[in-house]
Amino acid sequence: MTKFRIQLAALLFLAATAQAQIQVELSFKRLQYIAHEPILATVKIANNSGRDIDLQDDSGQHWFGFEINAGEGRLLAPLRQEAAEPALHIEAGKTVTRKINLTSLYPVHDFGAYHVRANVYFPDLNKFFYSATKVFQVTDARAIWQKTVGVPEGMPGAGEVRTYSLLSNRFVDHTSLYVRVENRNSGVVYTTYSLGRIISNEDPQAEIDRANQLHVLHCAAPRNWAYSHVGLNGELLAHSTFLETKTRPRLRHTPDGSIAVSGGMLDVPIAESKRSPAPKLSERPPANTADD
Repeated sequence: MTKFRIQLAALLFLAATAQAQIQVELSFKRLQYIAHEPILATVKIANNSGRDIDLQDDSGQHWFGFEINAGEGRLLAPLRQEAAEPALHIEAGKTVTRKINLTSLYPVHDFGAYHVRANVYFPDLNKFFYSATKVFQVTDARAIWQKTVGVPEGMPGAGEVRTYSLLSNRFVDHTSLYVRVENRNSGVVYTTYSLGRIISNEDPQAEIDRANQLHVLHCAAPRNWAYSHVGLNGELLAHSTFLETKTRPRLRHTPDGSIAVSGGMLDVPIAESKRSPAPKLSERPPANTADD
């Protein structure tokens, strides 16, 4: 009997040791997301094995993945066949962090709650390690402005239409302004993302230029206005701030058909970059990607 107890204790010790070798942690910055916006999952993988390890696919088994359950426990399949994840080397005692855009990988645009856990397969032990399950909600924001335009000749998608929408969503401590670009004829949503915080009692200004691109000016804070220039496929072409002086910033049409901001004073630009539309967002955003 004593020998059996010793063997049982040894087995339990080995199981506990194996379980502690890899720890997987999953987190989301917010509980609530707007339909079609990027949902960034932060995954931390800690190597507590006491030695360097290599995580890699083995015999057709991917070493990394997610389990996502929608309403009534329905398990979601990926939008496309999962590509092989590059092998990952983790030194002993180190933790590696990855940010992964679930919107580009899984159909998580329907309204409701989603239960998610990340898993890591360790070939050396032929064992899966799982994170705790996390929950996020997908909802839609209130539409406050919409405009449908055609794609001009000579541009990709010429002859198609695009609908721009400005959406307002109230969170616990602030209200955010979102832009959505879609082709309602084909049902394709090119992108949905936040343009930043908005003071709820100030309506945003929106204008279309001669190239049928969208320009938005909204009040982000007292005497502080944010200007955004959005392309036909949802690209954020420019984003700057203007400060109220003796005059309040306003959008105006110029004689050549472009849009300019008049009044106020240009502050240091927040960013001036081209952003890919949602369907082409990297599945592995850079480590400094922020989830607004």
